[in-house]
Order: sequence, then C-alpha cells, then structure tokens
Amino acid sequence: MEENSKHHINSTGFEASDVDVWAVGKFAIGLAFLCILALSFLFGLFRYFESTTGGKVVTEVKLPPTPQLQKTPAIDLRAVRAAEDLVLNSYGWVDQSHGVVHVPISRAIDLLAQRGLPSRPESAAQSSTAGISMPTESSLGRKMQPPGGPLSGDLK
Repeated sequence: MEENSKHHINSTGFEASDVDVWAVGKFAIGLAFLCILALSFLFGLFRYFESTTGGKVVTEVKLPPTPQLQKTPAIDLRAVRAAEDLVLNSYGWVDQSHGVVHVPISRAIDLLAQRGLPSRPESAAQSSTAGISMPTESSLGRKMQPPGGPLSGDLK
C-alpha cells in the first residue's frame, strides 16, 4: 500500500483520517444554490402562468351546507330561550283575521282547568259496541296476566 495516501488504512480495517470537510461543505453550498435556483425558476413560471390567465382568480368563500357549527352556543341559547320566554309569557296575535291569539302559558293552564278538554259526543257506532265483551282466552292461552304478573308464584 501507498504510504503517502491521504487515507491510510490500518491493519485493523478502518480509515485513520476523517471525512474531508471542505468537500462536504462544497456539496452543501452547491445543493443550497441549486434549491434556490429551482425555487426562483418555479416562482417565475408561476408569475408567467398567472399573467397569461389574466391575473389572480378571486373565488368566493363557500360555506358548508347546513347545519353549521355555532360560534357562540351559550349566547345563541340565551337568545333562543329569551324569545321562547317572550312568546310563553305574553299576549299576542297569531292570526288577527281569524281572531286567533296566544296567551301566557300560566293563563292557558288556568283556562284549561276551568273549561276542561274538548271531547266528541258519543256516536251510535260507539254506543253499539258498548255491550260486546272481549274473549279472555284464545288458542294462544290467556290474554290477561293473573294479578301480580307471571312471577307472582301462581305458575301453571
């Protein structure tokens, strides 16, 4: 082997000298220069394409379809509840031409308690079925459970 070589290999099988720092530095400088050159070329190409199409294209911001996320849910909830309270605790017209109004909920409950719920008059079809009895047993067995349910200890 040559004794004057820069990289001397020992008998143990590895190089005795380090990496050439100047060569690695030149490579890094060349690589950085090449990257800057490529980016400037791409930027110029982008400007060229932009000028041939008539400038920057402005697009509208499209919102996603509903339902959208609320930005301030606590404030929105307070506003909804305030509007509901206004309707539930005030008088107002629903349809003035037909004379339909809304009243506060507490007044509506009082009126319902005084007047009762509306009901239909009993018709002939309803009164004719009043005497008919329903069978208590069928081919599937008893329809009615014994008092206490099936686990009351009265199993057959």
